[in-house]
Amino acid sequence: MSLTSEIAKIATIDLFKKDSATGLVDTGLFVGRPFHLDYSSALLLVADAWKQKAQGLPQGSLLLAYYENEDDVSEALLLRVIAPAKLPTDSDVIGAMVEYYKDNLKTSGKESQLDTFTRYEFGFSGVQSRILGTFYKDSDGNLNFGADVENFYSSHNYRVIKPNPQVLEAIVNFREGNVSGNPTDIKIGRVRYSSSRRFQTAEQVVPVFVSPRDFLGKRTALFGMTRTGKSNTVKKIIQSSVLMGAAAPLSLSKPANERPEDALEPFTKAGVPKYPVGQIIFDINGEYANANMQDEGTAIFELYKEQTIRFSTIPKNGFKVMKVNFYRDVSAGFELVRGHLAQSVGNYIDSFRVVDFQKPDDYDTNQSAKTRYDRKVAAYMCCLYRAGFKAPPNFRVRFSGNAKLNELVQEDGSIDPSKGITLDQAVNWFTTIWDSYEEADFFNDYKRKHGHEWADEDLKSILVFLSRKRKPGGNADVDGYIKLRGIVDLHTEPVDKPFEVEIVKHLRAGRNVIIHLSQ
Repeated sequence: MSLTSEIAKIATIDLFKKDSATGLVDTGLFVGRPFHLDYSSALLLVADAWKQKAQGLPQGSLLLAYYENEDDVSEALLLRVIAPAKLPTDSDVIGAMVEYYKDNLKTSGKESQLDTFTRYEFGFSGVQSRILGTFYKDSDGNLNFGADVENFYSSHNYRVIKPNPQVLEAIVNFREGNVSGNPTDIKIGRVRYSSSRRFQTAEQVVPVFVSPRDFLGKRTALFGMTRTGKSNTVKKIIQSSVLMGAAAPLSLSKPANERPEDALEPFTKAGVPKYPVGQIIFDINGEYANANMQDEGTAIFELYKEQTIRFSTIPKNGFKVMKVNFYRDVSAGFELVRGHLAQSVGNYIDSFRVVDFQKPDDYDTNQSAKTRYDRKVAAYMCCLYRAGFKAPPNFRVRFSGNAKLNELVQEDGSIDPSKGITLDQAVNWFTTIWDSYEEADFFNDYKRKHGHEWADEDLKSILVFLSRKRKPGGNADVDGYIKLRGIVDLHTEPVDKPFEVEIVKHLRAGRNVIIHLSQ
């Protein structure tokens, strides 16, 4: 059956259809009655015979509790089976059952030694269910669904039905006050309540459709037990999104000439996205970025080779390495440094990892804050330079210096950071300052005058890393900047685009970007 025919069939389903002979709702098989009802849950009395006839009640299955006390009211509670529930008579039944066990009497099968009455009593059990909402017809006869309970009556007024496949299909595909009915809908899967399928193999397949509006621009969470197909479901969602994007009539490289209010609407009147759908997939375990035995050629990057770009944090065949220009994007680069140093041990490393490179809010108005921030960033860039991170051509650092310090570094004071200096000059400037930090009178005078040291704790941590000396003027006793050489490959050359810019470019073009985070 074609998708259009399938959707047309769903639209004709009546959730309140009645049998002309009995007057009872004819939308499925009777499975029980509620004996307790409130705004959020219902406790049901069920029988083995009813469950057997209805092909079982799997946990999570959907039921309809029809209100039957008023002929002119069409209302049904949508229930989801949660767990078994105790009946008021359970203690008596269990007591009788135990006595039969003690007497070693056969209690099941054709040779059961139970009398008719006892067998009847033993066949009842309780089921706990959650109320998901209410289906009802309004005054115009239109079907509606509310995700709550407006009112409930005494539980004896309800009759519980396990919906047949046609009605179940209408329920799971119901949306926005109507069933799915747009040709742009995409078949994403089918209803399956459990891994065990003794009953379900004999039942008719119930398809589930999605609309582009169901996923695009919204938050969706997927939950499930281990080995129940979560990864495969996500893959199907990704595939569906690719199909949605393929139907987009416009391109972001050539935006349509629309009125501002029309441009805010992301979908066309037909219900398809206006622009290609870009997807970014953060693959923690590598199950989407790599093929495996279960995929058999259906991995996302294999299905959509021309539309899929794979990135990795380490060099790998077929992947682009996520790189950043450590000089241009200090914060992003330093996050990679932090991650790289996470397994390293040492107090000086811990101090370096917590350096704050967030630009002060008062950077443009507070000269002191500006000076300290610029000085800190310049010293950090010197660490990168000594570790082998290639700097952009003609790159210079600039920060507010001091004439006395300039003369301390070089007798004529010609290395003046306020005028901009090379990284070689900056390395010389900072290492000389650190070597003289405890001996030069300037720093003692500065502390007496201002009440705090010239170098704050962040700058000290960076200078230890740069000079490889824990103590000013001492010998090199730590690895310092040498530890950064392990991530030089993550630094992009100045002519390359940072990976975040490249990713956004691919997403705007409607491609799939897989970020492989597994090592």
